Amino acid sequence: MSNQEIINKIKQLTKKEQMNLTQEEIVKMIMPLSSNEIIEVSRCIGYPVFTRLCMGELKHKFVLLQDGAAAIIVNKEGQILLQSRADNDRWGLPGGCQELGERFEDTIIREIKEETNLDITEENLELVAIVSGNTRRNEYPNGDVVINNTALYCVKNYSGELKWDSESKNMKFFDLDNLPINQNDPDLIEIYIQKNA
Repeated sequence: MSNQEIINKIKQLTKKEQMNLTQEEIVKMIMPLSSNEIIEVSRCIGYPVFTRLCMGELKHKFVLLQDGAAAIIVNKEGQILLQSRADNDRWGLPGGCQELGERFEDTIIREIKEETNLDITEENLELVAIVSGNTRRNEYPNGDVVINNTALYCVKNYSGELKWDSESKNMKFFDLDNLPINQNDPDLIEIYIQKNA
């Protein structure tokens, strides 16, 4: 099987099938690939999932350092957009993990489109802060533990119709003085509030 056939085979798998690949299957598939081809496979599966698959039996035990971006999307009334996350039933900001070779700006533009269907451009991104440390620790229902390094952006200009994907149960704009209690990103929202006080 050629390297391109291997990559195409991985691309044809469903997300569930990709996540259920064994370490042995991953090793066998990626051993003949070049670093650029491995980056392509990683983008197809998603970097954090791909990294964990490569860890074999340690995949849910190893605490992973994860880079990503999140956005405070502000409407004309000054409210911020939060998503009710399907994985942990908490309200959080749109955003996600950085893929290999991706700039933070590209990450947040992609994640906003995937999660909200809204279109933004790089000119619409205002960097609020780079946030790291123990406040960025996340534990997922499957046992994964990560500590995120997050580029936090503010977006006030956007277009498109708000729709959400399977990662969210709901999305809505909230007043800053009436935020839900069960938040996923309280540290990021607090940093935004402090910088805009």
